[in-house]
Amino acid sequence: MITVDDVRAVVRELPRSYEVLVRGRIKFRVGRIVYLDFSRDQSIMGFAFPREWRPVLVSSEPDKFMLPIQSELRWNWARVRLAAIDLAEMHDLVLDAWAMVVPKRVAAAFAQSGPPAPEADAEALVTPARGLEV
Repeated sequence: MITVDDVRAVVRELPRSYEVLVRGRIKFRVGRIVYLDFSRDQSIMGFAFPREWRPVLVSSEPDKFMLPIQSELRWNWARVRLAAIDLAEMHDLVLDAWAMVVPKRVAAAFAQSGPPAPEADAEALVTPARGLEV
């Protein structure tokens, strides 16, 4: 299962990002904008995500993704069960959420110079093209 420390390892490299504790919940911000937060038991991560794409995300994998709580439906926000994702997927969700809240030039500069995505476990690295002769 993905932990808050796994997320911290990714967030540590992101410009303008910082961690706060609000009412016992860990949140990550850029300026005053929250782009990641965790449930009190740290089993669910909320993340910045385009409102118009939420229904598609949730319906594509309802065992993994959830709509935000009622009071957060007006925001660009979704939630994910951390036990249902791997490191590579967490990395992508965190970077995409962060990129939604920083200036485009900051995200572009980071994409040019940022560290590569972590490798997933061996099972996730199997691709359809592997083993095929060219």
